[in-house]
Amino acid sequence: MAKELQVRTKKRLSKDHWTAIAFLIPSFLLILVFVYGFIGWTGYVSLSNYNSLVPDFSFAGLKNYIYLFQDFRFQADLRNTLFFTILFIGLVIVLGMGIAVLIDQKLKGESIFRNIFLFPMALSFVVTGVVWQWLLNPSTGFNQFLSVFGIQPKWYTDTNILAGFEWGSIEFGLPVAIIAVVIAAVWQMTGFSLAMYLAGLRGIPDELREAARMDGASEFQVYRKVVLPMLMPITVSVVIIMAHISLKIFDLIYAMTGSGANFVTDVPGVYMFETTFRGNYYANGAAIAIIMLLLVAVFIVPYLWSNRKGEQ
Repeated sequence: MAKELQVRTKKRLSKDHWTAIAFLIPSFLLILVFVYGFIGWTGYVSLSNYNSLVPDFSFAGLKNYIYLFQDFRFQADLRNTLFFTILFIGLVIVLGMGIAVLIDQKLKGESIFRNIFLFPMALSFVVTGVVWQWLLNPSTGFNQFLSVFGIQPKWYTDTNILAGFEWGSIEFGLPVAIIAVVIAAVWQMTGFSLAMYLAGLRGIPDELREAARMDGASEFQVYRKVVLPMLMPITVSVVIIMAHISLKIFDLIYAMTGSGANFVTDVPGVYMFETTFRGNYYANGAAIAIIMLLLVAVFIVPYLWSNRKGEQ
C-alpha cells in the first residue's frame, strides 16, 4: 500500500513539473525574443553603418562608440548622468530614511503623512516634469515668492558649472541646472524609499531596541548601532532601484527641460531618442542604447550575483 502511494505521489509530482514547464514556456519564449533578442539586434546595429534612412548593415566595428566618446554632447550627457545619479540616490535615501524614522515614532495621523509622501508616486514622470517646469520657471512659480527677497534663481535655464574644470571637450563639474531636475525626481521617488524603510523599521523587533536601551545606549546610538545596520539590505535595494531609474531616465528630462542650453540637462536617453528618431542615425542611437544598458548592468549584475551567492 505504501509503495503504491509512493508511485502515485511520484506520478503527480512529475505531472505538476511538466504542467509548470508548459505554462512557463510561452513567457520564456516571449522574453527570449522581445528582450534578449532585441538587445542582440540593437548591439548588431550599433556595430553597423546604418546611419541613414537607407539600411546599411555593413560592419563598422567600434566606429560609432568611438564617435560618441569623442562627441561633446555625449560627454556632457555622461557628466550630467553622473551628478544626477549621485544627488538623486543620496537625497532619496536620506529623506526617505529620515521621514520613515519620524513617522515610526507612533505619530498621530500617521496614515495621513504616509499618504501625502506616497502620493507623488501615483504620477508619471511626464506629469511631474510638466508641473515642476512651471514651478521652477524663472518667470513664474517659486520665483514669484523669492523675488520678494531679491532672489531670482535661473533653475533649469542656468548654464553655470560648479567647480568646473576642463575634461575632454567639456567643462566637468556640477551643472546648476541639473539640480532643478534632481528636485523634481526626488519629490516623486522619496515616497518609494519611505515605504521601504518604514516596512523595514516595523520589521525590527522592539525587544532589540529595548535591550540596547537597557545596556545604556542613547536613542541616537540605538538607531546608529542597531536599527540602521539592520536596514542595510533595504538601503542596497533602494540604491539599485534608484540607480536603474536615474541611469535610463528620459521622460522627466524630456518633459521638464529637454537637452537644455549647452546640454546642461541632457542625458543619454534624450540623446538616443533625438539621434535615432529625429536624426535617423540608427547605428549611433543603438550604440547609445547599449552604453546605457552597460551602465545599468554595472549596478544590477553585482547585486544579482551577490544574491545568487547568498542563496547557495
